[in-house]
Amino acid sequence: MCGIAGRILTAPGQVGADLVDLMQAQEHRGADSTGFAVYGPPRDTGYVLRGMGFDKSRQDADLDAFEAVLKDHGSGFLSDPKIVTDENRHYCFRAEISDPADLQAWVRDADELTDRFEVQSCGRSLEIIKDIGGAEAVAEKHAVRDMIGSHGLGHARLATESSVLPNASHPFWARPFSDVAIVHNGQITDYFTWRDRLSRMGYRFLTENDSELIAVWVSDQMKAGLTMEQALKKSITSIDGVFTYMIATPDGIGFAKDRFAMKPLVVVNRNGDLAAATEEQAVRRVMTEECDVINYDGPSLTGIWGVGNRSLAA
Repeated sequence: MCGIAGRILTAPGQVGADLVDLMQAQEHRGADSTGFAVYGPPRDTGYVLRGMGFDKSRQDADLDAFEAVLKDHGSGFLSDPKIVTDENRHYCFRAEISDPADLQAWVRDADELTDRFEVQSCGRSLEIIKDIGGAEAVAEKHAVRDMIGSHGLGHARLATESSVLPNASHPFWARPFSDVAIVHNGQITDYFTWRDRLSRMGYRFLTENDSELIAVWVSDQMKAGLTMEQALKKSITSIDGVFTYMIATPDGIGFAKDRFAMKPLVVVNRNGDLAAATEEQAVRRVMTEECDVINYDGPSLTGIWGVGNRSLAA
């Protein structure tokens, strides 16, 4: 099952609230966990981090260890991290940091703490919020409806390939590339083959969720010189499985559908005011006026929607 969604506004606004509505409408597709990727106003320097620790009794020790890694890379907290806890054992955090001397080297060392403390997004603009439970529960816990931004992604998960853990939910950050997030509906059947290949290239995977590798795969292709359009098209013939996924950057959202076209995607696009989801009834939650709905039901389809309705295909 699972449900995915994307939203682009013509001007920065309450994108968090719209993403919650899109995912609440699809909660029947999976309420094991829910996640959101929100692109807020970009900062010129510094990064905002989102993530979690797996044992709140170790919170102070975890943050001390993480701060030590930051200092090793010439970075540090710009303010005290904001912690969110409830009756669950894990805790979530939001932190703002100054620029590390080498972002990828810092990510590599920070990931050494992932047995107890995990960074789940790093961006000038991107913030990934994900947790166990349905859309409304996660949104209320993390104040997602109050988040302002230009665009974002959402995901409702029914766990089939890995555990019901908050860090195994979507969206996934394309570590170590900043500001790239993915949501996915489907199954990658050559996941272990690609994971082994990418791991030998130096990339690290933190879960057993097959969706995690898509973000890294696409980002690696772009690092090698492909445009996003080229990388999306290449993924259809290079990655095996049944899938529809969306990948977001600060500039827009791209999507790809596999050769069998088994996972749906519907879109309303009114001159750059865009909503996309697995189900039509979801997009109509945020597009309440009469509008045309595009059903991307064919095989091997790709596309890119730019923020501000600008083209990103060149």
